[in-house]
Amino acid sequence: DTWQLLAEKAKNAYRKAYAPYSKFNVGAAALTFTNKVVQGCNVENASYGLTVCAERNCIAQGVIQHSESEKLQFSALVVYTEQEKLTPPCGACRQVISEFFPKGAQVMAVNHLNEQQHWKIEELLPDAFTPYDLFNKT
Repeated sequence: DTWQLLAEKAKNAYRKAYAPYSKFNVGAAALTFTNKVVQGCNVENASYGLTVCAERNCIAQGVIQHSESEKLQFSALVVYTEQEKLTPPCGACRQVISEFFPKGAQVMAVNHLNEQQHWKIEELLPDAFTPYDLFNKT
């Protein structure tokens, strides 16, 4: 099952998070349309504004690993935390996600209790500003 695999990979990434200030570890795993799985974790910084979320690190790993001959696009993303409340992507991550995922793709939040919630990209950030808006100005 794809969601189960991504949840396991996100949990593994969670264990590598660097979160000494917030103690709020987050792991993420995404699946490309070419069936590659990439992972990311949050990396905090003493200058808090420089912290990078797990979702954006995950997408950046996909950018690094993908072949220039293919257009990078993801089909699914899982965000893992060990919080009682399921954790959706923050606003900055939602904007970056909208750059690389089609509107109908899904994001799943999962926690240590295996509770899950799914959202479509267009639900997380309705009317997102995307590359389409830059290239289709009419």
